[in-house]
Amino acid sequence: MPELTTAETPAGADDADRLVRWEGPPIPNQKPTGGPWPVRFYRSQVGKKWVMAVTGIIMIGYVVAHAVGNLKLYTGEEAFNNYADFLRHFLYPILPESGFLWLMRPILLLALIFHVHAAASLTIQNRKARTATYKSHREYIAANFASRSMRWTGVIIFLFIVFHILDLTVGSANPDFEHGAAYNNLVLSLERPAVAAIYIVANLALGIHLFHGAWSMFQSLGWNSPRFNPARRWIAWAIGAFVIVVNLSFPITILAGWVTPEGLRF
Repeated sequence: MPELTTAETPAGADDADRLVRWEGPPIPNQKPTGGPWPVRFYRSQVGKKWVMAVTGIIMIGYVVAHAVGNLKLYTGEEAFNNYADFLRHFLYPILPESGFLWLMRPILLLALIFHVHAAASLTIQNRKARTATYKSHREYIAANFASRSMRWTGVIIFLFIVFHILDLTVGSANPDFEHGAAYNNLVLSLERPAVAAIYIVANLALGIHLFHGAWSMFQSLGWNSPRFNPARRWIAWAIGAFVIVVNLSFPITILAGWVTPEGLRF
């Protein structure tokens, strides 16, 4: 029966300094086989990391653009409704009314599906391939927090997306929903404390997820160098902080009574 043994180490070395040696038969390097190149590439860990990075870029771009657009809330009801109407008529008459939105929705949906599938597949592969390893206490805590936060914040974000669509797109979760009344739909929805709490928790999770995602995205694409790591960290912090500050401002200002169905109070 093959066993794991530790290499000889100097006296007094702790577990973090010991090396693990596999004394069994050589483990073959499994390469994905079958199907065209894109399929084979996606089956590999590198391919899944690339897919996660690319789909992450798509969704980060959408989230940031969505947050910037929603700042129109602070310019009043007419301006916000005009912005919503602009999105519905973007590229019209090249595309039918709301055609651009319906074009973007399947792209975002596919990006979400591939992102979630790649993340789940990588988690399963990593668990299967995991062997006895030794890390310092600090490294273990950092890695454990990052992986766990990404997993749980991802679940929270997914559930929030479903609720968000039902609340402000379909309207079934919003008793005051009126088609075309984007300003009132948003304000009347977030005036409900329970809904505002959902938005606050979800956007905190989103900001944390974006920070870790933006940081690891550069590494997945091969842009990993000590020279650029400070810039990577600042970019990741900037994206996460911007989304949290902007998106949390909406429920907070509405609950505070500064933004009301009758208009702005500041």
